Amino acid sequence: MPSLSDLPVDVLLDNLLPSIPVPDVLNLASTNRFFAILGADDTFWKRKLQDDFNFSGAGTARTSGWKVIYKGLSKPRIYTWGTNEHGRLGLTNPPKAKLPGVPFPARLRIPGVRIVSLMAGGMSFHALDSEGNVYVWGTLDGSSYALKSDGFEVASKTTNTPLKLAMPVPMRSISCGRLHSSGLDANSQIWTFLNWGRPFRLTSSLLDCSTPDSTPVQVECGWAFSSVLTKAGNVYVWFPNDSRMEEIIESHDNTMNAEHHKAVATPDKVIPCSTWDLNLNPVRLPALPSLPALVEIKGETKLIKIAGSDQNLIGLTNQGHVLKFDSLNNELSASRGTWTYLPNFSQVDRVLQHQVFSPADDKEKHISELPQTMQITHISAQFKTFVAYSTGSSSIVLMGNQRTRAESQPTILPELQNKGVISVVLGDYHFGALTAAGKLFTWGQYSNGALGLGDPTDIEPGQPGGFLTQDHRQMALNRGRGDPPNVTVPTEVRFEKKRKQMFCFAAAAAGWHMGALVIDLEMTADDDAEDIEESDDNELHMPGHLGASAPPSSFGPGELPPFARGARIFRVGFAGRGMNRGRGRGQ
Repeated sequence: MPSLSDLPVDVLLDNLLPSIPVPDVLNLASTNRFFAILGADDTFWKRKLQDDFNFSGAGTARTSGWKVIYKGLSKPRIYTWGTNEHGRLGLTNPPKAKLPGVPFPARLRIPGVRIVSLMAGGMSFHALDSEGNVYVWGTLDGSSYALKSDGFEVASKTTNTPLKLAMPVPMRSISCGRLHSSGLDANSQIWTFLNWGRPFRLTSSLLDCSTPDSTPVQVECGWAFSSVLTKAGNVYVWFPNDSRMEEIIESHDNTMNAEHHKAVATPDKVIPCSTWDLNLNPVRLPALPSLPALVEIKGETKLIKIAGSDQNLIGLTNQGHVLKFDSLNNELSASRGTWTYLPNFSQVDRVLQHQVFSPADDKEKHISELPQTMQITHISAQFKTFVAYSTGSSSIVLMGNQRTRAESQPTILPELQNKGVISVVLGDYHFGALTAAGKLFTWGQYSNGALGLGDPTDIEPGQPGGFLTQDHRQMALNRGRGDPPNVTVPTEVRFEKKRKQMFCFAAAAAGWHMGALVIDLEMTADDDAEDIEESDDNELHMPGHLGASAPPSSFGPGELPPFARGARIFRVGFAGRGMNRGRGRGQ
């Protein structure tokens, strides 16, 4: 008699398992080895994250660990740290430190909300919840001041605690510039926020989703511009504070002001948004130059990712080419600019010529494990810095800056290589790297605590994040100010005073601040109850929530924390997808 296990694996993973409740999936996985393998399939859990939580992980290079994240998203934690100027940390009562700023992760609570994505602006944070709602805190544009009577139609209006934006449609992604943000909604429509009260939708026949060239797949903000990458690999840019667009926005604002439309936050912490459409064709950037073949692919070479910084855009192709577009000052300069190919960031033979792989002096730091192959798969950029990196246990992380040219060598930190880095976030002068194992490492300038390594007056002198000597430490204590030296070695951030197992699955940085989304792998029933008491929504659980369960004391890539109490754990050494099982295709 045919059984469920006789069905083709792809049918089970793509059609059956996604349609049944999570508890039933877990129970099925405990019946035998075959279903245990299917129940641990990363592709399945990644899809469930997107369907159930609006979480794609698109901002990272993560390829595994989706099941861990799925469970943790029943109670994700938000942490922020760094300078609290302009209310950017969102903390009602910021923890006190001996020096300015918050130099360690402080937990930010938004009762009844499950945050799945976090983005940092120049003086603010934006966050997306599992329903596609947008939450904001800080100041979108802190370069001027708002009156107490002003609403959030004024860009300089500050909120010291998270507020929800009442948008007409769920958002899929948000990207932040210094003083503005843009995003993509669930219908692939583009929105731009110059303030939080009057966001506008950019409408154009060039972006109407009728063809691959007019279908947006990524929206990315630079310092003072926004850009969109289409499915066909073309890039369009617009400048909200320049020429044509600025005139349209100013005219609309004058009309709204004359009618006394104010965006005042409601008692339930919602900003009522007066949305409108701005019809304007953005500027299309020139085509890519002729590029060398790096890998064999089907179809043409095209851009698949973009990353914006100050007057620059970094591009990444489906072959791993890294390119840089300068001259993004305004519409005129953008139309005249060109893409510059960066071979030293793209080709493994060029990368191996770097001094960290062949140091002239034995005393120099170097990397003993040389990459035999390399394909850059991810990029990020902010202010004056950009990063290109590959994935996996032999990941390579290459850093460049605003002055990088075709012949420029990347900056390569030995401590970041071959560490499974899946995301790199960049502030003005501080940086963070997230690994597949859920660890966040930071380095760079102290910036009022933006590294998150702890109060420098409490750190042993000479250690990362601390002062150089005891005398320097005492001087800072006496004055109530002072910066420790830059941290040159990426150092792990701790999210709790107690040494609990925490899993960071997302990070964001900008300005002089940083934030992270974290899962507590040791959450107990008491922790669960504590969070419920703080929440105004006692039903805030993942679909098929099973409550808290204690994880094993340690786990590796193939040993994930269990879901259900008492469930048997299967050690999986090979993937389930593609197994020769049942009467599938080809049988």
